[in-house]
Amino acid sequence: MCATTVQSRSTKPMPPIAVDLDRVDRAILRALEIDASVSNVKLADKVNLSPPACLRRVERLKALGLIRRIVALLDPRALDAGTLVFIGVVLDRSTPESFAEFEKAVQKVPQCLECHVVTGEVDYFMLVRAKDNETYNRLHAEQLLYLPGVRQIRTFMVLKEVLSRTALSIA
Repeated sequence: MCATTVQSRSTKPMPPIAVDLDRVDRAILRALEIDASVSNVKLADKVNLSPPACLRRVERLKALGLIRRIVALLDPRALDAGTLVFIGVVLDRSTPESFAEFEKAVQKVPQCLECHVVTGEVDYFMLVRAKDNETYNRLHAEQLLYLPGVRQIRTFMVLKEVLSRTALSIA
């Protein structure tokens, strides 16, 4: 058995829940990370369970928050979003109010795929996709500079994507 800590998806901070994952649970998670569109019957066959038992396990893993969502990974280049940009954001104040205001506003930027509070020289790192450099420059000039509390933006254009994974290493 492998004990894994799971944070609740509630908006209120809650203590993590310890979950015991056996080899079948881990096999289900690994299989779904590779292809979440697999039918329950095929998944059950892969992990050596009956389909009803497999479905119960998957539903349990969802209820525990180990499976947050099932999504399709789209090809950004095929959808005119081939330019990947990392952005370091420095806020003018480090107060809970300024952080909350920025975080609320950044959620309204559709090109922003990720935003993380970080330690170090910047307050946030954002991951943004755009069609090209010109499109990113417009986003920067028209939206990013006007996000609440922004003092400085540091842009890092990706020249080559060496590795991009969505799958976690599940022991």
